[in-house]
Amino acid sequence: MDGEAFEVWLSAVAELTDQQRSEGFRALALAEARRKEPVAADAGIMPCSASGSAELARPGPRLPEAEPVTAAAERRVAVTGCPHCGGRRLQRWGQSHGLPRYRCNGCRRSFNGLTGTPLARLRKKDRWAAQAEAMLAGESLAKAAKRCGVAASTAFRWRHRFLQAPALDKPTKLTGIVEADETFILESFKGKRSDLPRPARKRGGKAVKRGLSREQIPILVARDRTGHTTDAVLPSLSRAAVTAALDGVVTGDNQLCCDGGKAIVGFARRQAIACSILPKPGGPRPEAPNLHINNVNAYHGRLKEWLRPFHGVATKYLNRYLGWRRSLEALGEDREQQRWLGAALGISVCQQPTR
Repeated sequence: MDGEAFEVWLSAVAELTDQQRSEGFRALALAEARRKEPVAADAGIMPCSASGSAELARPGPRLPEAEPVTAAAERRVAVTGCPHCGGRRLQRWGQSHGLPRYRCNGCRRSFNGLTGTPLARLRKKDRWAAQAEAMLAGESLAKAAKRCGVAASTAFRWRHRFLQAPALDKPTKLTGIVEADETFILESFKGKRSDLPRPARKRGGKAVKRGLSREQIPILVARDRTGHTTDAVLPSLSRAAVTAALDGVVTGDNQLCCDGGKAIVGFARRQAIACSILPKPGGPRPEAPNLHINNVNAYHGRLKEWLRPFHGVATKYLNRYLGWRRSLEALGEDREQQRWLGAALGISVCQQPTR
């Protein structure tokens, strides 16, 4: 509006009726709200109409500490669309608890960026950025609780809420040369206070028997040369268990490298996958220097060194810790609060090449 038109409009304000004034105030408030709230264009989000049923809620106060959460939630909406039907035609639908809400034009249901995620209905969003920093640093529960200013029980609950999505974030298919090998982690009933099948151990403890036994839990890791990694906690070191973990992820298009473990070799033969059996500890042969399992062995070393400060991980939660480490590897040097918050909301980070 140019200056002259604005002067004409302003001079007529005194002649407005009470109803016209009310409608004018509402229109100005709606326009101001739309101007301040960015629109996620990638998700096809449209501004809300000015009808009474679609009136935008008055924006609440925004806490600077919660900005990474808001940004991650808006990015999730832009990536996934409607959590109910997957629709992409969305519109703003007010704001609640510091987060913008949306309405899907397909299923007509409203939601925010946390709907359908493990972080839905979790409180104290202003401290989630600190929780993300604690997880990026691999801190203990005591240190994470101190950093976030919450109780240890809350820090435990937050940790496992933040790990639910990364535990499921795995590449659907590996490419090229794939290295596969198993490692073993001592079985742990950490946190269990009764009905233990053996005497309790302190701070991780040591196995009763030397070498491999039922006390050792097999962990399968498969990694290609682009850095994509998949892993699994195996119920037993058998061909069936390996097949359940790698079926469809490693196919006949791959060249599989292993150190001759019967379960992995049996899987490769049953699936008709070219398999190179290397002498332990998996170094290359002179005639084929590019075929080795050095990368996956190095990953085993980093995983166990990273787990060491936790002084034992409960076996029932071991898959979540594998997802935690897998996500850290995928993030590489790009370890930002918002990236980890996005991973906790279900935005994949393990589909990108790492080192």
